[in-house]
Amino acid sequence: MRKGKHHGYAKYGYIFSIPFMVAFILFSLYPIVYTALIGFTDLKGLGMTNFHFLTEDPFRNFKIILTNPSFQQALRNTVFLWICNFIPQILLALLLTAWFTDKRSKVKGQGLFKVLFYMPNIITAATVAILFNALFGYPMGPVNDLLVRLGITNEPVNLLINKAVAKGVVIFIQTWMWYGYTMVVLISGVLGISPEIFEAAEVDGANRVQTFFYVTIPNIKTILLFTLVTSLIGGLNMFDIPKLFLLGGPDNATLTTSVFIYNQAFSGSYMYNRAAAASMIMFLIICVISAFMFYILRDKDEELRLREIRRQEKKYKQELKAQKRMEREGANVTPVSYTHLTLPTKLEV
Repeated sequence: MRKGKHHGYAKYGYIFSIPFMVAFILFSLYPIVYTALIGFTDLKGLGMTNFHFLTEDPFRNFKIILTNPSFQQALRNTVFLWICNFIPQILLALLLTAWFTDKRSKVKGQGLFKVLFYMPNIITAATVAILFNALFGYPMGPVNDLLVRLGITNEPVNLLINKAVAKGVVIFIQTWMWYGYTMVVLISGVLGISPEIFEAAEVDGANRVQTFFYVTIPNIKTILLFTLVTSLIGGLNMFDIPKLFLLGGPDNATLTTSVFIYNQAFSGSYMYNRAAAASMIMFLIICVISAFMFYILRDKDEELRLREIRRQEKKYKQELKAQKRMEREGANVTPVSYTHLTLPTKLEV
């Protein structure tokens, strides 16, 4: 009776998952499939809905995109901007996490500091773009005014026409906007660690630095992997700041792949087919790199443990099969018990 009742309740789980599945199909799966199909067609032109599949050379759009100098530069820019903003972002987030989660530091006003550090992530990208355009304004802007007053320059300088400065500002904005979010994610991971582990480390004489590197970091490896993968996905889809701040300039210095795709689809000849091809190329790049990261940063101890469990399960089945064969032959045998097998919680490697 209870079993039937349990199965009766189980159906509600499927019912409650229907809205999610419908939303996923309509807003995630369908656009991905449709974009992939468009990449193999000749669809272009504003308002055009008719298209034909490229039967003679299906991968023509992909070849054109991969050999396009602007796309190659956009891909290099995207990777460079992501790496240069992720490294200081994760380092700053780890430093703040160590500071806020160290009970021996007893930081006062932690809640206020966390809100202030997270605040840039709440501000919209359009607002940030306008703010930094005003700061670096030419000829009248706070940065130019400060440089002239300090005697660094004799007259206002249009800093944003310099490629290095433009890239540096975009990197700074991305780091400033996202380090607070990364900090909050890491802090939540640290708070999930059992306090007994930190107490044991303190009893053993570990100082703060040793505790952080040998206790905290290993226990938030999964959180770090999550942060790395989500930052990678966000970084390779970087669009708002490069587009709104400098429109990808100067001279394509801040042109990213997302801005390139936007320009292909919604400007000029409205090359939807090539924009779709570029989108699928980036989708495949993200999938491959993410899978590689998951493989490199996987929990090897857990993998070895599961492998050992599977080995012992296989051994148990073989012994059980041999027991049944001997019983059929009339021999007296000792029953095989699965509980006699040792299932380790952790393997020493």
